[in-house]
Amino acid sequence: MQEWSKNSAATQQVGVLLFDGFSNHCLANTIEPLRAANMLSARVLYDWRFLTLDSGVVTSSSGLQVAPHQALNQAQGNMLVVMPSYGFLGHSGWKTQSALRAAKARFGTMVGMDTGSWLLAEAGLLDRHRATIHWEELTGFSERFPEIDVVRERYVIDRNRITCSGAMAAFDLVMHLIGQDQGQALALEVAQLFMTRDSARSHAGGAGSTSAFVNKALAIMQENLEQPLSVPEVARRAGRTQKVLEARMRVDLGATPAQIYRRLRLNLARKLVMETDFPVSEIALRSGYDNPSAMTRAFRSEFGVTPRTLRS
Repeated sequence: MQEWSKNSAATQQVGVLLFDGFSNHCLANTIEPLRAANMLSARVLYDWRFLTLDSGVVTSSSGLQVAPHQALNQAQGNMLVVMPSYGFLGHSGWKTQSALRAAKARFGTMVGMDTGSWLLAEAGLLDRHRATIHWEELTGFSERFPEIDVVRERYVIDRNRITCSGAMAAFDLVMHLIGQDQGQALALEVAQLFMTRDSARSHAGGAGSTSAFVNKALAIMQENLEQPLSVPEVARRAGRTQKVLEARMRVDLGATPAQIYRRLRLNLARKLVMETDFPVSEIALRSGYDNPSAMTRAFRSEFGVTPRTLRS
């Protein structure tokens, strides 16, 4: 069962190892959700560093140049994300293998994004693990590395090895990790920011959503913030009974439909507090509260501060 909220004390240190030909799309889908989690929580939950093998500038497949923060051999952290993307075979020599094997001792978790799985595999870091890769490379990957249990999944988490099939799946993976590290409430809020539904909740292993009707219920809630529906009505519109919806949301998100609906409404209230000059009474109405005092109490309970204090 997922946890709805957490208070993680330590900042997660993330290294992103880039090679010439890396995908801008994959990089953005990896980093932007982490940035959003920091912004929405008003805490540095994640600190990332761009790395290269030799501290030289790298150029993406579309010509974007990135100056790294440091060389891989100078970095350490909780997670190393290996991101070669296009032209990955040109980066698969002994120098890369040696650097990745050495990095294993300095990073708790190793992640192969897109074709990064191939480089981890050549370094022997995926032996006896389940793993995936960009699906265009799946057959060759399976034949080249028979000691790896290769599966056709969007992403795979096997102990301290994570592999991901591509840029779109990278977003789902990072959303999963945010929910795992920080709780589903924050993951849901990040998903709202990016206007996504299917990634609003984490997945069990990588194949995708196992509760489509939960995502449907979330969309129904999102569409009815100013005039909230009853939980039985949300369940009816989602095509399930209230009992089934409540049970599934507890498993998928670690909270009841009522708790989740309340958070969605208060997320809207917080956005209006920070981005508009509406009076509290107007914000209360727009987030589904007839009584501004009731909204203020709920706001303080959820976020630890009143709307007026946050605005000031």
